[in-house]
Amino acid sequence: MSPVPLHSAQGRGVVAAAILGSGMAFLDGTAVNVALPTLQRELGVGLEGLQWTLDAYLLTLSALLLLGGSLGDVFGQRRVFVLGVAWFALASAACGCVSSAFGLVLARAVQGVGAAILVPGSLATLRTGIATEDQGAAIGTWAGLSGVTTAAGPLLGGWLVQALSWRSIFFLNLPLAAAALWAALRYLPDTPGRRGVRLDVAGATAAAVGIGAVTYALIEGPAHGWPLSALAAAAVGVAALGIFIPLERRPDAMLPLGLFASRAFTAANLTTLAVYAGLGSATFLLALTLQQALGYSPLASGAALLPVTLLLLVLSPSAGRLAQTWGARLPLSLGPAVVALGLLLFLRVQLHGAYLTHVLPGVLVFAVGLAVTVAPLTGAVLSAVETSYAGIASGVNNAVARVAGLLGVAAIPWAAGLSGLGTLSPERLLSGFHRAMALCALLALAGGAVAAWGLRVERRR
Repeated sequence: MSPVPLHSAQGRGVVAAAILGSGMAFLDGTAVNVALPTLQRELGVGLEGLQWTLDAYLLTLSALLLLGGSLGDVFGQRRVFVLGVAWFALASAACGCVSSAFGLVLARAVQGVGAAILVPGSLATLRTGIATEDQGAAIGTWAGLSGVTTAAGPLLGGWLVQALSWRSIFFLNLPLAAAALWAALRYLPDTPGRRGVRLDVAGATAAAVGIGAVTYALIEGPAHGWPLSALAAAAVGVAALGIFIPLERRPDAMLPLGLFASRAFTAANLTTLAVYAGLGSATFLLALTLQQALGYSPLASGAALLPVTLLLLVLSPSAGRLAQTWGARLPLSLGPAVVALGLLLFLRVQLHGAYLTHVLPGVLVFAVGLAVTVAPLTGAVLSAVETSYAGIASGVNNAVARVAGLLGVAAIPWAAGLSGLGTLSPERLLSGFHRAMALCALLALAGGAVAAWGLRVERRR
């Protein structure tokens, strides 16, 4: 089936399937943030345990995204997308049924495998299923509505935790998965995979071991005074990542290193790495700080971020269209700078401070910067490669984003003095939160600087 116009019934169905699939994974990732204090009380875990609740999911997602992207290129996007949605739904049900912290961490890791299969395919289907002239608007719509599910996660998660329990966050994925499966089977084109390509098992293993071992070291090391096990894990992780590069020089590698010969592709992924490292840590710590330092309920902490949802919904499609017309350099230079300004405004957050004067200004500015950044960033990555590599390019960019969030959650709390302290007092948590926001802002500024350097000025019809 040839690519179809965005505004046709088939085109809208393709976009709906992509949004439902990726949105389900993104919604789950942010909804869990507001449940962390409740999990801490009910399952009896400290900050280290909360980090693992997030990072177990991000770990398998990040480590296997490249493999997930190449699966779609090899076996066909629709087939792999359907597999990922079904896997994610079953793992979500397991997350909602566990009774211990260890069981939740294990189930979250399995859930991340499903997300690694479905997320690259959801974006790659837009490149293969939507007509070229409509891809900017389609990607903008995908980014906006997927961003809305991401940003709506705290509000919806807070309501579910307060009204029902933390388990309901995971059960919510089941009806969403059913809708995604229906849309995929009805609307996604059944494109064939590339022939003569083998799966890169050695590369996927090296990436998984490298990312997993480094993450383990970053979480366990600061919490326990850098024991021998953490140092050994760091060494193994660095060695595995070092082995990964020569493995990917082979003809059947899942990550064609030639993609990075494109300056635009490299710059867009470096921008992703910097911006999403700050974003992942900021959202993790903001949910904790609002509840544990400022006394917000789970619902109130989720509602505090509602402006992010609204502004992403309104601004992202326009940002995607403008980037396709004028190029991605300007929005990707300006957007991260606005994100940084929003993060710096969170330095105004204080004990007993009013939401309207101390929290909302940072939320509004942060949301505008995010809306300006997300769709052009996605479009810059996909437009830098040939259509036949859409799956792996999407996998690379999603892997970079998730690795960035993974490392941000693991490393920035440590750098801000928030690791290995057990239960924190409100004053100490707020002080560390301020230091972390400053570090996150520096990362966002670095991402904008890389985009200004690496992306060309261009105008397209």
